[in-house]
Amino acid sequence: MPATDYQSSFSSFGRSFLSMRRREQTDETPDEQLEAFQIRVADRLNDLLSASSDDVLSLPWIQNLLDVFLRCLEEFKSIAVDYKALLNKPPLDRFVSEYFERSVKALDVCNAIRDGIEQIKQWQKQSEIVICALENQRCLREGQFRRARKTLADLAVSMLDEKVSNSSLSQRNRSFGRNSNNGKSSPGHSRSLSWSVSRNWSAARQLQAMGNNLAPPKTSEIIASNGLALSVSTMSHLLYFVMFALVAAFPCQDRGGLNANINPSKFSWSAPLLALHERVLDASKKRDRKRSSNSNSNSSWGLLKELQEMERCTRGLNELAETAECRPPAEGEVKGRVGELRVAVSSLKGGLDPLERQVREVFHMIVRCRTQGLDSFDRSLKPIYHNA
Repeated sequence: MPATDYQSSFSSFGRSFLSMRRREQTDETPDEQLEAFQIRVADRLNDLLSASSDDVLSLPWIQNLLDVFLRCLEEFKSIAVDYKALLNKPPLDRFVSEYFERSVKALDVCNAIRDGIEQIKQWQKQSEIVICALENQRCLREGQFRRARKTLADLAVSMLDEKVSNSSLSQRNRSFGRNSNNGKSSPGHSRSLSWSVSRNWSAARQLQAMGNNLAPPKTSEIIASNGLALSVSTMSHLLYFVMFALVAAFPCQDRGGLNANINPSKFSWSAPLLALHERVLDASKKRDRKRSSNSNSNSSWGLLKELQEMERCTRGLNELAETAECRPPAEGEVKGRVGELRVAVSSLKGGLDPLERQVREVFHMIVRCRTQGLDSFDRSLKPIYHNA
C-alpha cells in the first residue's frame, strides 16, 4: 500500500474510532443523535467562518474545510449504518439516491482538482528555475537574464493563457487509482468509481449537475423519515459546497461563470453555510477583478490565495525582463522581485502535498461511504468499479 493510502486509512480509522467512542459515551437516543449531528455540522462551519476574509481560499483554509467535511462524512456514515434498514424506504430513498449521484460527480471534481494541483506544481518548478537563475548572484549577466526570461515567458503563457492551461490539464487525465512503476495506467488498478475527466469535461457543468434538485426536505418528509432525510440533505449541501470551493481555488477545466445553487432552509447549519458561500463568492470576484485589471486574459485558473501571489510576482518579473533590453534593471530591483517570488513559492511548497493527500482521502472516503451505503440501500445498484 502506498504511503499516502496508508496515511489516509490510518486517519480514517482514527475518525471512525473516535466516532464510535463518542456514541458509546454519550448514550444518545436516536433523535438526540440526529440533532447532535446537525449541531456539530453547524459548529464546524462556524469555526471556518472565524477565519478572516483574506484567508478564504488559502491553503490552510482549504485544509480546514476538507477536515470538516471528512469529520462530518465519517459521522454521517455511522448514522447511515445505524439506520440502514430505513435507507430504501420512501421518502428517504429519494434523498439517498440523489446523494449517491452527487457523490459520483464529486469524484470527478476530486480528479480534476488533483490535476490542478499537479499544474500548480509545474508552475512552481518553473518559478524555481527563475529563482535559481537570478538569486544569489553577485552580478546579473546577460546569459542568466536570457535563461530566466525564457522560463518567465513560458510560465506567463502557461498561467494566463486559457488554451494552453486547458490543454495541459486535460492531457493528464489521471485519477486517484494506483499507477504502475513505469507511470502507465494499469487496467486492474487505475480505475476509479468515476473515470478520469475527459478533454471536454467542464467543472462549471459538473457543479450545475450536482446542484440540480438540491433542496432541503419538507417538514412532512423529515417526520416520515424519522429525521434522516435532513441528515442526508445536510451532507448533500455540504458535499456540494466543498466541491464548489475546490473548483474556485484550483485550476480546473472550464470553470466558467463560477456560481453555486445553495439555498437551504433555516436549519442550524444553514446560516454559516450561506455565509461561507458568500465569502467564497466575494473572494473569487475580488481576485478575478484584480487579475483582469493586470491581464488581457479573462480566464482565471485557480483563485487560491498563494497561487494569486505567485502569479503577481511572476507577472512583475516578466515585465521587468521584457524591459531589460531597453533599460537594464537595477540589481536591487531584480533581487527584490526574486525575493518576493521565492516567498510566494515557499508558501505553496509546504502545503500542496498535504492538501493532495487530503483530496485523495476525500475521494476514497466518498467511495467507501457510497459502496457501504449501496450495500444497504439496494444490492442491485452496487458499483461495478472497486479499484478506486
